[in-house]
Amino acid sequence: MDKTLLVLALAGYLFGSLSFAVIVSRVMGLDDPRTYGSQNPGATNVLRSGNKKAALATLLLDALKGYFPVLLVKWYGPAFGLDDEAVAVVAMAAFVGHLWPVFFRFKGGKGVATAAGILFAVEPLLGAAVMGTWLLVAFVTRYSSLAALMASVLSPGYYLFGNEVLWQTSAAELLTVMVMSLLLLWRHKENIGRLLRGQESKIGAKKEAAAADGAE
Repeated sequence: MDKTLLVLALAGYLFGSLSFAVIVSRVMGLDDPRTYGSQNPGATNVLRSGNKKAALATLLLDALKGYFPVLLVKWYGPAFGLDDEAVAVVAMAAFVGHLWPVFFRFKGGKGVATAAGILFAVEPLLGAAVMGTWLLVAFVTRYSSLAALMASVLSPGYYLFGNEVLWQTSAAELLTVMVMSLLLLWRHKENIGRLLRGQESKIGAKKEAAAADGAE
């Protein structure tokens, strides 16, 4: 990896390391999301505080921190000789930053919103397909984790399906999508267990109820 890619990777990682669940909660005078519910610094857990505005802000900011770094490389990278490999490197770095943020003792969220932002930047229709899957599953089941799992599993297939029809695929970007999908599944391993046991909390559960079963 040359110096340019290293600099881009570092920038993407540092931007991804901004844990907006914690930042937004502090700004709005809420409890630290790492202290209640699943203790996961993500929008779903912030929603359990009862503050929908804080949850929405967290969701959007976590998505944008994945979206903008990748989009900037896609827009301006070619002028500097940067191709899809650079896009993939920045995307992966931003995602890893969210999972293991240097500013928050390497304890980050599960990465759903950030991954969605990255996919929208890689290919808008890909992001729309993945988000549509999440919304449909979440609406039908009321399980945020199940929606994330389904969207994660299907995202590499969506990316490949669009090849030559909706966009030009690349090996580097496909690898990034696949690795993100696997990491999302791994980060949701406890949720998978609770879903199988019928103990997972549904969207909108308050933090007290969520704390009882440790839901996402």
